[in-house]
Amino acid sequence: MYSENNHLNNQLKLWMLSLLVLISLIILVGGLTRLTDSGLSITTWELFLGFFPPFKNEKWLEYFSLYKTIPEYSQQNFNMTLDEFKVIFWWEWGHRQLGRIIGLTVLLPMVYFSVKQGVWIIKKYGLIFLLVCFQGFLGWYMVSSGLVERIDVSHYRLAIHLVTAFIILSIVYWQFLKLSSSSNQTVSINLFLLKIFLVLLFLQLIIGAFVSGMDAGKIYNTWPLMGVNYFPDDSSFKELLNLKVFDNPSIVQFIHRNLAYLIMVIYALILFKVINTGNKKLYKPITLIGLTLAFQILLGVITILSGVKMLFASLHQINSILIILSTLYFIFISKYKRQIN
Repeated sequence: MYSENNHLNNQLKLWMLSLLVLISLIILVGGLTRLTDSGLSITTWELFLGFFPPFKNEKWLEYFSLYKTIPEYSQQNFNMTLDEFKVIFWWEWGHRQLGRIIGLTVLLPMVYFSVKQGVWIIKKYGLIFLLVCFQGFLGWYMVSSGLVERIDVSHYRLAIHLVTAFIILSIVYWQFLKLSSSSNQTVSINLFLLKIFLVLLFLQLIIGAFVSGMDAGKIYNTWPLMGVNYFPDDSSFKELLNLKVFDNPSIVQFIHRNLAYLIMVIYALILFKVINTGNKKLYKPITLIGLTLAFQILLGVITILSGVKMLFASLHQINSILIILSTLYFIFISKYKRQIN
């Protein structure tokens, strides 16, 4: 715990838990915003504006007129009606409001606890606030890439935005675990493979964002083959060595698939190591990781076979949150929990 004040620790835990829920929710809504092609519906940053949605028809027409100036409308949605525009607008507006709520949920309690307890609160939790502010900038940086010369946002910027959200989520969850733990704890298992596993999970998040950003999941809707071959029919192996490999949707889908297989292999090695330790306290968390990982691969396959149906794609992203959190929990107890013989 951070202090001997149980009441304070409980308040801090509630704060972190609230943030954990909100950040998970915004990741979900962000994914749906991408799946519904809603992310470019609001073409201005509106850092201090946009708290309230448009209530009058004139304001709706103003937003719609701005949307008509970007390539996504002129090249893809030129037949869109105002009512259809309102649907995609609400997704993006809701996503932005959640971001504002998260910012306030970090800032206001941090100010309150700092006044009550001292500046050590800012030292412990200030990074979360800075990252949340930076994430807001990254969101606009991503959106701005789709306002000129292209009908979608940059998949590179999308990946940065998504991974930053997961980094914030991970930090918040780690703080929550530390507030919930007891002291005088020792390491009970080697963490090397676990750290590799976590790095691979974050790498998979990046590749997954590339798949989403380029709609690469819609190119090959077969499994385990991509078309009639294991390697995509429309690409060559030498393209894997090309500097622009991540601009090739087919190869990006290929990498995403095979990275999932590699992650399963690393998991199997960790599972074998855990069984060999005989530490039964590690059995439940490693089993939870295995279940979420298997479910993730199943969802990935179903998403591909379905032609990227929104339900399956959304569940695929939600489950990635569970994998990351369960892995962090396993690393935490491996590092901090004393083995009980």
